[in-house]
Amino acid sequence: MRRTRILTAVLALAAGLLAGTPPVLAAGAGPQTTAAAESYTWKNARIDGGGFVPGIVFNRKEKNLAYARTDIGGAYRWQQTTKTWTPLLDSVGWANWGHTGVVSLASDPVDPDKVFAAVGTYTNSWDPGNGAVLRSSDRGASWQKTDLPFKLGGNMPGRGMGERLAVDPNRNSVLYLGAPSGKGLWRSTDSGVTWSQVTNFPNVGTYVQDPSDTSGYASDNQGIVWVTFDESTGTSGSATRTIYVGVADQDNAVYRSTDAGATWSRLAGQPTGHLAHKGVLDTVNGHLYLAYSDKGGPYDGGKGRLWRYATATGTWTDISPVAEADTYYGFSGLTVDRQKPGTVMATAYSSWWPDTQIFRSTDSGGTWTKAWDYTSYPNRANRYTMDVSSSPWLTWGANPSPPEQTPKLGWMTEALEIDPFDSDRMMYGTGATIYGTENLTNWDADTPFTIRPMVQGLEETAVNDLASPPSGAPLLSALGDIGGFRHTDLTKVPSMMFTSPNFTSTTSLDYAETQPNTVVRVGNLDSGPHVAFSTDNGANWFAGSDPSGVSGGGTVAAAADGSRFVWSPAGTGVHYATGFGSSWAPSSGIPAGAIVESDRVDPRTFYGFKSGRFYVSSDGGATFTASAATGLPSGDSVRFKALPGVRGDVWLAGGASDGAYGLWHSTDGGATFTKLSNVQEADTIGFGKAASGASYQTLYTSAKIAGVRGIFRSTDKGATWTRVNDDAHQWGWTGAAITGDPRVYGRVYIATNGRGVIYGDTSDTGGGDGGGGGTDPAPTPTGACAVTYTITNQWSGGFQADVKLANTGTGAWSGWSLGWTFPNGQTISQAWNAEHTQSGTAVTAKNVGWNANVAAGSAVSFGFTGSWSGTNTKPTAFRLGDRTCTVT
Repeated sequence: MRRTRILTAVLALAAGLLAGTPPVLAAGAGPQTTAAAESYTWKNARIDGGGFVPGIVFNRKEKNLAYARTDIGGAYRWQQTTKTWTPLLDSVGWANWGHTGVVSLASDPVDPDKVFAAVGTYTNSWDPGNGAVLRSSDRGASWQKTDLPFKLGGNMPGRGMGERLAVDPNRNSVLYLGAPSGKGLWRSTDSGVTWSQVTNFPNVGTYVQDPSDTSGYASDNQGIVWVTFDESTGTSGSATRTIYVGVADQDNAVYRSTDAGATWSRLAGQPTGHLAHKGVLDTVNGHLYLAYSDKGGPYDGGKGRLWRYATATGTWTDISPVAEADTYYGFSGLTVDRQKPGTVMATAYSSWWPDTQIFRSTDSGGTWTKAWDYTSYPNRANRYTMDVSSSPWLTWGANPSPPEQTPKLGWMTEALEIDPFDSDRMMYGTGATIYGTENLTNWDADTPFTIRPMVQGLEETAVNDLASPPSGAPLLSALGDIGGFRHTDLTKVPSMMFTSPNFTSTTSLDYAETQPNTVVRVGNLDSGPHVAFSTDNGANWFAGSDPSGVSGGGTVAAAADGSRFVWSPAGTGVHYATGFGSSWAPSSGIPAGAIVESDRVDPRTFYGFKSGRFYVSSDGGATFTASAATGLPSGDSVRFKALPGVRGDVWLAGGASDGAYGLWHSTDGGATFTKLSNVQEADTIGFGKAASGASYQTLYTSAKIAGVRGIFRSTDKGATWTRVNDDAHQWGWTGAAITGDPRVYGRVYIATNGRGVIYGDTSDTGGGDGGGGGTDPAPTPTGACAVTYTITNQWSGGFQADVKLANTGTGAWSGWSLGWTFPNGQTISQAWNAEHTQSGTAVTAKNVGWNANVAAGSAVSFGFTGSWSGTNTKPTAFRLGDRTCTVT
């Protein structure tokens, strides 16, 4: 989208997703070992997209192997059989949340099983950690990490340039990485394990977006921005001799080495006054194509050029499709057709209005055609048709005047790639999705080609707030950049985001506990109201009015019966209103910027928190009184909620490592709070359906308990906690919001900063949490069983599989041990949610401690990665003890 997405915590300081288990990130050479406490299945509430995709990378050796990188939401691998994306970095944990920002990605052109990612979100103080290079030898199913001595900027200005990370196509143990912040060019000669600076590289970059920015965000040197190898200048096993490097320097943008990196020189005769966003080489014709902009992107850029460099003669040719005087944008997206040398395409990435533009040439840039052009202004003719039926919200519910259209062709279009094996397939990234076509060559026949979202499985939204009402839609979400959605079915993409008005970011929402059709949301908008109301559970909305001085959404609370609202917006103090916000009055006794919530029983009781003090109003928000409670966190990194159905029952989570930090509970409306001694740190709190036989609702939190960071659940009022996620499912920073589902026991909705809304369902029947651990499996579980064996991903020599074991009998299992024989000699390399042994082709998988108990009618799932050669036939027989299971 158009705005920089930054963690909520940072701001406070200044097809469904693949079910089962995603890839695991190893720290150094060894995997993380903390196990989940019970069997949960994790998915995304489907939105299909939602964020900026600055890079798409096709492997040049293997057909249909492609990756996408996002600025805050990790990396993904394309799954051709389902035409979906598989997330690869869900194992990034809380402490390393910055590693969800991917500044560059490289797929090994020699060994397609290998993939590399340069990760780190901010180069300034917002990200406390340094960057890293992740390496995988199983296409991202698992990773190893090398920490770098500097930061990387996956969400910094200039992030659409690239790729900054590249693998030598002749000697794939050699990699180069372009660094920001004046850190220069770096090289690895051992397949990414160790890195050292190329000290003789002559230019670390000079361009900064805004030197006056004291935060360090826009004032950072954008550094070395791309590396391109000329594979024709090397032979297999020997380092490529000619390497081109792009530098963020408007007068010295391109450098070259002709001796495998021993020496470097500025490319003679190059154009000046612009930045080279991309450098793409056509070795067949000997042309290096360069896309130039006067700015670093991804939002800015007012002038641009396209140039072609003849590698044999050193001749530069301006091949721009329009005169520079006619550009109001920069060029960035750049690709060539490997099947049809001489075909090149580029994007006008910063053309926001009326639309982006895509240019195509079939004669090496001699002549160009456009994706759209004017007939007679403001009317335009498109070479394409847009089909967004799979993601209908991409129209934004808009009805623009010509020449603008909806859906747009795109914006922030810095990623553009023609499939190197298929001239008809092209993908390009935008600020909200990945678009693509599978009949691109229709363009050359002057026949319309069809553009569709190619984004299913890639979920990249920053989630600010969540609500799961007791009736109506199971999920309402407040999102950065695209506002938020009402999910009536978590497995389907909603038809539209919240409209009337469309907030650029929704910061808070709430519903009336006893009248859940009444919903309120607040958010940010360049111009217009910052509050909206719904009387039909969020299906339709109407705008309220703003008090004077409002500049942003802040937080909002609805009375339990929907009769009144309290709003703490940015830019002014706390206000209250009866009815639907047509007239707001200032609240007294509570400071501006306080977080506000409502009691879920008493419609006249509201609560607030600011800088260590808890505030209570008993007159509908007109006046607040500071509570005498002490020992609460002194900062404002706090989230609190009142329990539905019980007056004055309040839970408060938050704090910081240098002060009070944890989880507090009040049963007297905030007059006093008791800190839970068994919770070291907590950042969110939410409630869901009570366990069977429990008298208190289930608690959920993103917290650190017993020294482990994770998502935890308690069915006994916080006396004991069970971790419900595992190390493969961590999603970086999960501190914005959490809620259970009041209608489905065990279901939890988790806010992430870049991986959308994650929800988990449990195989547990709701009998409550024990003390953790588990029991050894019984030697021979009784009763019938059924097995579903699914190969979820397969590549040359490797595969990933999920196994679902169902108890179809009448009695519960207190442990299980499943055996089978691989028909083609396959071997398991790594398993999750089960312990495995293998002798020859015979495999035994047994429960881990937390998933031993399987009730009748329930199932347990586990997964693994493995290797194969020749054929990868599925096993046809499975044994549970001495019983043969039905195969489904």
